[in-house]
Amino acid sequence: MEEERSAEGVIVELLPSALYRVRLEGEHQVIAHLPSTQRSNFVRLRVGDRVRIALSIQDRTRGRILEIVVKGK
Repeated sequence: MEEERSAEGVIVELLPSALYRVRLEGEHQVIAHLPSTQRSNFVRLRVGDRVRIALSIQDRTRGRILEIVVKGK
């Protein structure tokens, strides 16, 4: 089984096919997608939302959105 690393970032662009461009700390950008379970629940993300993503070991430019980070609730 592959090991995944997680990181927090901010959505900077909405892309076609339910993809999102996410800026991580240090200005590094990755393309992320929602898991199929969240896609079927009509989760809507907007530019500026903070998310936690899992980065793939094989391709550091891609990731999967794990959760939306809510601060100060």
